[in-house]
Amino acid sequence: MIESHTVPNPGVDEFVFLPLGGTGEIGMNLNLYGHAGKWLMVDLGVMFRDKSSFELDVIMADPSFISERRDDISGLVLTHAHEDHIGAVPYLWGQLRCPIYATPFTASLVARKLREAGLAKKAKITEVPMSGKFNVGPFSIELVTLTHSIPEPNAVVIRTSLGTVVHTGDWKLDPDPLVGPSADEEALINIGKSGVLAAVCDSTNALVEGRSGSEADLRRNLVNIIGRFEQRVAVGCFASNVARLETLAIAAEVNGRYAVLVGHSLWRMYDAARENGYLTDIPEFLTPKDASYLPRGKVLLICTGSQGEARAALPRIAVGRHPEITLEKGDATIFSSRIIPGNEESIEQLQTRLIKLGVKVVTADHEFVHVSGHPAREELRQMYEWLRPDIAIPVHGEHAHLDAHAMLARDCQVPNVLRIQNGDIVKLAPGRAHIIGQVRSGRLGVERGQLTQLRTDAVPFRKKTRKVDMRVISK
Repeated sequence: MIESHTVPNPGVDEFVFLPLGGTGEIGMNLNLYGHAGKWLMVDLGVMFRDKSSFELDVIMADPSFISERRDDISGLVLTHAHEDHIGAVPYLWGQLRCPIYATPFTASLVARKLREAGLAKKAKITEVPMSGKFNVGPFSIELVTLTHSIPEPNAVVIRTSLGTVVHTGDWKLDPDPLVGPSADEEALINIGKSGVLAAVCDSTNALVEGRSGSEADLRRNLVNIIGRFEQRVAVGCFASNVARLETLAIAAEVNGRYAVLVGHSLWRMYDAARENGYLTDIPEFLTPKDASYLPRGKVLLICTGSQGEARAALPRIAVGRHPEITLEKGDATIFSSRIIPGNEESIEQLQTRLIKLGVKVVTADHEFVHVSGHPAREELRQMYEWLRPDIAIPVHGEHAHLDAHAMLARDCQVPNVLRIQNGDIVKLAPGRAHIIGQVRSGRLGVERGQLTQLRTDAVPFRKKTRKVDMRVISK
């Protein structure tokens, strides 16, 4: 382990990659690229909470390595607007103080977060168009449109004098994503033809054969499933899945129901989507108060809390603590989302509570009610065929996902496959890519407005005693 303060910035003849979060886990993505004395940051997210961290508001990667070098940060580029890629921005920007680059939808959501944190006048967001090209310090950046379970997902193409890296972010290959364009296949092929030094790629579904599936196919099925039920139907889904919100609005209309958004994050996402031209051709969503005046068979509830989060809408409804919404015998709940690793127990408890109420519970184990936003193995093979990189570096996944992805990349004849973890410093160029050292990486948590260092050794998420006043680091 190398002490962070002893690591020199890479020179003009060096190109390095250093993940501080998101490699070996799903969540809290924080990636660094170093070249010519400067650092480029890609994504700054939070981690999904589980039962061992329920007392914390959020968990994120410890940015100490890069915050010690904040004068050398050229900028932060955000691939898309999911919380595990942008959620730490309002908490950590005060330590970093760097420019932020994002496409319009992502910029809207980040701007909201910065306003709530009192940083709107301090943090600069540069809005970049889809497929935009721009320079950040010594890095030449190109965004390539992909598809995912949120609008405007981008691969970040990072060009330097020593080679080109494609950092995919989260992606899939959906031929009919319904909201937003399909992946820019032509751009990816052309980038591959021009030469790719390294592909730093999403591993979430590296254990899943085939393809992830299309949102269009799912829409048809959800319309039919919702039509089977006569009483109140609730659907648990991720607030950020804008295409799913559109699907459910249409499914409600086809089945003579009114779609109701239940959960503050759903309303924030809906407002941001409409600001950027999405969800404008569907009936407006109703509020929970509106739902209380409608017959039960005329309502489709779209709820937060599909992962069993205690403070979210669906778990509160299940225990009778929601002020306006109830579910009872004869109603139905559809879980239209994947299970985030670590949330299995909380989801099972939520579903058990609903079943005890006499509510019919429908999950992906029973019906086709969800498609993933991440590439399955056939899509990964396609990406490698297009890019033809010299180096493959699996990220964004737990260790089993990274191992499976590394083996697949070797099968795809990638000459150099590196299986790394958070804190590894990877020399990409010149010469053969390899790990040249490791710096300490860790986690921070936010509890009651204070930033707290967390242990990551034998007892995950157990707190150290030192706390940092959020008001100090945000100044």
